[in-house]
Amino acid sequence: MMGLPAGTRIWIAAGITDMRCGFQGLAAKVQTTLEENALGGDVFVFRGRRGDTVKVLWSTGDGLCLLTRRLEAGRFVWPQADGGKIFLSAAQLSMLLEGIDWRRPRRTAALSML
Repeated sequence: MMGLPAGTRIWIAAGITDMRCGFQGLAAKVQTTLEENALGGDVFVFRGRRGDTVKVLWSTGDGLCLLTRRLEAGRFVWPQADGGKIFLSAAQLSMLLEGIDWRRPRRTAALSML
């Protein structure tokens, strides 16, 4: 994934999104449903009904980026809320895009005290 500038806010659009939407449709959803500025530099993540595809909308200042990620197996972990938005950190976004449960990440080995 591309590095995001410091201070970039990342939002999950809770609920289900029509994955046929492109730049204009997702930007309209950001402005009407989420009540945010789609061109403000924040990152918005949307998931489809089947749960195996997400779209990421990000304004870089000189244009919009639309990234799509599909898992060949499994589903993206998504909040149970029907609507609204949820804030993520860059680390949580990275886990989400890898298909990892970003809500309860666990270390694979216990930390040892030196």
